[in-house]
Amino acid sequence: MPFAVADSLAARGIDAVLFALRGACDAKRVERFRHHWISVGQLGRAVKLFRAEGCRDLVFIGSLVRPALSEIRLDFGTLRVLGQVWAAFRGGDDHLLSGIGRILERDGFRMVGIKDVAPDLLVPEGCLTRTVPDEHATADIEKGREVLRALSPFDIGQAAVVIDGHVVGIEDIEGTDGLLVRVARLREAGRIRAKTGRGVLVKAPKSGQDLRFDLPTVGAKTIEGAAKAGLAGIAVIAGNTIAAEAQAMIEAADSAGLFIQGLPA
Repeated sequence: MPFAVADSLAARGIDAVLFALRGACDAKRVERFRHHWISVGQLGRAVKLFRAEGCRDLVFIGSLVRPALSEIRLDFGTLRVLGQVWAAFRGGDDHLLSGIGRILERDGFRMVGIKDVAPDLLVPEGCLTRTVPDEHATADIEKGREVLRALSPFDIGQAAVVIDGHVVGIEDIEGTDGLLVRVARLREAGRIRAKTGRGVLVKAPKSGQDLRFDLPTVGAKTIEGAAKAGLAGIAVIAGNTIAAEAQAMIEAADSAGLFIQGLPA
């Protein structure tokens, strides 16, 4: 996703600099772009690099396994705001990202989101596939949205799987891919009795979430997982969900007979 955003910017004549996190970024793919390596915890080094490159607008992109505090390489810049960093770590992922974002904004930077810099990567409203949701899937979609709205205050996930009105899985620390693997395993074990081709994966940002950070993301891998889980399709919030390699995702869904529905916010 960071590379797709950089390519989107480049297509519009905007230069991007990637600040790659050690252990999280693809070392080969990042070579295509001007970039610098930083380690988690090196806030001071990051700020110096941002200023040296003349960067004012910053965007957080991609996923990161939350490190233990003992794994963080603290530099002086981080120690200066350690209390604020510790407070950010004590909440969920959205709390962590927004907390670090506020620290950077106090240093004079502007945090922006993929919605602002690469809107062409967002899922549009409507059905993107040849297959469309039937009345059963439509009801499951609405149930999934209700569940995610109710869970939003707890900051625990952005996805749910609903089959014939039954909530069979909620996204947790394992992410959406892990959720779909779990649903597939439950089907194989006979814990889910509904026939294959029923049920929907629903993804949505949390209510009140700062939409500059951690937007839900779907891609061809999501479709592969949904097909293995025996679902009818996926439904996401249009304009607030990132499509990783959208054309490949749509082709995968059409091949599997699944639908992709962009829902109104």
